[in-house]
Amino acid sequence: MAAVKEKASQAVEKEEAVCPHCAQANADIVETDGGGCACCSGKMKERSEKEKKDLINRLSRIEGQIRGIKRMIDEDAYCIDVLRQSTAASAALNSFNKVILSRHIRTCVTENVKNGNEEVIDELVDTIQKLMK
Repeated sequence: MAAVKEKASQAVEKEEAVCPHCAQANADIVETDGGGCACCSGKMKERSEKEKKDLINRLSRIEGQIRGIKRMIDEDAYCIDVLRQSTAASAALNSFNKVILSRHIRTCVTENVKNGNEEVIDELVDTIQKLMK
């Protein structure tokens, strides 16, 4: 969250429109309940410190895999070796998505349905369809 605030303050200095959630500069701010930009809904999800740490660790490993693939390209690695590493990184990202989706269903979707907000089901179906492309 500190990084988002930092980006937002830098954009304000430059007089750019900034999404209050993801700090995307020059964002087309969408008038939603949360006031998000084109890349985010403006909704927030509180996570425990352990959950944040686990998710960030997963992303850091994926980021390391991507850096390794870039290094392989720079060092003229054999195509099949690059493809194997790319496939592994893709599988790791898919696994990350499964964790996020599972937690979303167990928390956000469940809570919204209990509170009578059935729109979240349409949002979930749309997201699952996009993930399965």
